[in-house]
Amino acid sequence: MTLTRHEGVLCHCCDCAVAVAVPVSAPTGRKLAALQSRRRLRQQLLLALVALFLFGFNTVTAEGEDEDGPYRGKYLGKLNSYHHQVSGDVYAVNEYTFLIVGFNYDGNGADTFFWSGASNRPGPQGFIVPDEYGKTNILDRYHNKDFTLTLPDRKKMTEIKWLAVYDLNNQNNFGDVYIPEEFEPPRTQVGGTFSKRNHNVSSSTIEILDSKTIRIKDFTYDGRGKRTFFWTGVGAQPSSRGSKIPDERGYLDPIRTYNKETIVLELPGDKTIFDIDWISIYDVADNENYGHVLIPDGLNVPPSLVKITPYEFSLPNCRQLHKDLQVSWEVFGPQITFQLSGQVAKTDYMSFGISGSDTASQMIGADVVVAYIDDIRGYTVDYNITSLAPCVQVLGQNKGVCRDDVVGGLDSFQLNTYARKDGINTISFRRTLKSSDDGDKEIFLDRSNYVVWAFGQLDSNNEPAFHTYYPKSDIIIDFNTTEPVNDCFSFTKRAETPVQIWERARITDATVRTFNAYLGPSGGLRGYQGITGHVSSGLAWYINGYMIPELYLKRGLTYTFKVRGGNNPHSPEHYHPLVITDDPQGGYDRLSDAKQSEIRVLAGVEFTRRGRPKPTAAGPLCLSRYPDHYDRRLDDNFPTFKKFNRSLINICSDEPPALLEITPNITWPDTVYYNSFTHGNMGWKIHIVDSYTKLRNAGHSLVTAWLTTLTALLMVLAL
Repeated sequence: MTLTRHEGVLCHCCDCAVAVAVPVSAPTGRKLAALQSRRRLRQQLLLALVALFLFGFNTVTAEGEDEDGPYRGKYLGKLNSYHHQVSGDVYAVNEYTFLIVGFNYDGNGADTFFWSGASNRPGPQGFIVPDEYGKTNILDRYHNKDFTLTLPDRKKMTEIKWLAVYDLNNQNNFGDVYIPEEFEPPRTQVGGTFSKRNHNVSSSTIEILDSKTIRIKDFTYDGRGKRTFFWTGVGAQPSSRGSKIPDERGYLDPIRTYNKETIVLELPGDKTIFDIDWISIYDVADNENYGHVLIPDGLNVPPSLVKITPYEFSLPNCRQLHKDLQVSWEVFGPQITFQLSGQVAKTDYMSFGISGSDTASQMIGADVVVAYIDDIRGYTVDYNITSLAPCVQVLGQNKGVCRDDVVGGLDSFQLNTYARKDGINTISFRRTLKSSDDGDKEIFLDRSNYVVWAFGQLDSNNEPAFHTYYPKSDIIIDFNTTEPVNDCFSFTKRAETPVQIWERARITDATVRTFNAYLGPSGGLRGYQGITGHVSSGLAWYINGYMIPELYLKRGLTYTFKVRGGNNPHSPEHYHPLVITDDPQGGYDRLSDAKQSEIRVLAGVEFTRRGRPKPTAAGPLCLSRYPDHYDRRLDDNFPTFKKFNRSLINICSDEPPALLEITPNITWPDTVYYNSFTHGNMGWKIHIVDSYTKLRNAGHSLVTAWLTTLTALLMVLAL
């Protein structure tokens, strides 16, 4: 029997396909078996290709997640889920730390921990890995949570084979992930050095600490460029088509002079080391590269664990003033709307305004807004700056950083909206371009405007204290651009490292009966602010060569303060009679009558017949000041007060000091405070004691207790 099969055969001589009968023989049993075998082989190959395709797709997807989303480190894989709904993605952050993303566990295990070991598979031979809080408690329920786990006792990822969610009670593995053989965890990578091209730019090898952080050792630059920045971009060589990197303190100003300093830079916003090809010391005024270093490709570095918060603004123009502060604006008719956004503390203010000079950014004479949010609402307050000091009365007139309504002006700012979210204050407000208040500066649209900004802490009266952050260079903004301008980037925040404050000074010598009191700078976060926990006014009392030492005085003995804090009442900055009260803040003269009535004045003030306070210890000015051209924002670079003090220059009047004699008696509290009559937060504690012997015995007891404890520890170690 013959079977026929019709196949379509193309006819080249016409436009049709002609069906032609082709004779086909029926397969025999042997041929049929071979045919079926080939079909099965083709199906297996097809399935293998599909599986390979799906595997490749999943691999690309997993890699694509890293490429499209934030870099999280080296991907180890998904947790294999066996029980209790364990799931999540696991990354290696560095050789000690895992990052687990989207972790789930129902919390129903009896004795369950994060567990790791070096055996071939999870089992009883292993060790507990502390949870995200560093605790070794039984695990609770987790729902889609991201966190890091650090191996205990400095164990390394290369020393283990797996990480598991393991129940010790019944030795049951709920989920695990394995460490590949010859795995290389992310670690700090060493790069090149800055090329030496101009302005003495040089460095040792750079270290790429993580995906956003670069440490530059022995960095040198002479500071003589016109508008020179840390600059980054893509391409074979540095060019003007780049962007700024904030300096080591977050500023976007032209960079200062460096002399073999080690600095750490953080790439701005969501930019990572994988987005750039080079870092340059670049002058944008002359489009000149003073020196650069290339960034290698494919770096196996840890991910940055900084928190990135996208900036949000509804106005078309935005200018990044500092890593933690930005201003946006829009002009509509005769008015301009501003929005200040800052990554600041709850008790911080943000300030922005028009410079006091038409040719430079200058605080003196500036017209600014001070914006902040308390527990109830937001505020935008109009301020006029006549001196770099808190607002004080000078011969009946208010001088310093004063609210417009205090100096006879108007508050020209109208609050629109305010919000605090994710540690960022956002406050919008508006004002007219040309105010009817003579104290307000006009905002020009036909030319650029010099502006000033600052942010720092509010004092106890919600007034701006001496600002922590402020620019040292000219800031110019054109508020009337034809096209919107925007150089803003996302806010970033690292885990805060506690500031190491300078040593606390104490004068406990019973033979010291005379104290020389003069003025000096308050020394940044390590100085007055760190020691007392109070905001600073910029100056502090120096006693016998120490910044705000704690004094120990005995009741019944007489002590003399030789006061050199300034005796010119016309000076809002340098008029500081010494007073002693039971109030830790000081600034008695600035307080309301009601507040003054709550404070006990112990020395330094007498009252007129009308009950007005009058200082009695206003001596000539003796001031330890910064050298010329010094940047006080670098105060915290000094490791000790002793080194900081050596950098200062003493300028003292030849006039004799004012004398303030005190004899503490039984009515005095155990703790009182020396301070300035005019400004708050300049002094510190005086301890009133009944006996120096008790003080010495207390110190001897403390030393004895310390030695006893140390001896016990040494004995334990010797066992």
